[in-house]
Amino acid sequence: MRSVTTFMVLVAIWLAGFFAFASRVQQSTPPIEPAFADGVVALTGPRSDLRLGAAVGLLEDGKAQRVLISGVSRIANREDIRAASGATRRLYDCCVDLGFRAADTVGNARETIEWAAAMRYKSLIIVTADYHMPRAMLELRAVTPKDLALQTYAVPTPALQSARWWRRPSAVRLMALEYSKYLAILVREAVLSLGPRTRPGEA
Repeated sequence: MRSVTTFMVLVAIWLAGFFAFASRVQQSTPPIEPAFADGVVALTGPRSDLRLGAAVGLLEDGKAQRVLISGVSRIANREDIRAASGATRRLYDCCVDLGFRAADTVGNARETIEWAAAMRYKSLIIVTADYHMPRAMLELRAVTPKDLALQTYAVPTPALQSARWWRRPSAVRLMALEYSKYLAILVREAVLSLGPRTRPGEA
């Protein structure tokens, strides 16, 4: 009986956290107008065209000097990415960099910080999907130096924009999976805080 009660309590805690996470995701869009930054970083993933378009739009609006597109597929070429982003060739050729090394969000964070260091940037606008932003920022803040300022620019996910998104199984699966990944990082960071500070991927 005690184990059943414990299980029910854990489920209730998970559900409370899940809906708080979902509310946070929905409230992140539409994004507020960001202040000027040195660079913009777009993290690729599902529906990357929306993320790339948003990043290029910030560049066109004079919000930054350059854009990094992190996590580009190795089978894609520059013209593929330009077409997906909707950037003019002039702007794209002068001011868009492609990062091919990142294969996941941890890789995105490391690629982002390395690019910022190489460019000597002190401020970035991070562009990714609304549901991905909380986890992306956890990974980024885990490796970001203190002198690098980060702003967020969340791109709305159509499936999550409805007030009754929870009635759509695909939307629930997406949110639940992302929330679970987010929790896993929180646990990882809590464990790391108890011992020597070793970042993911470091040896």
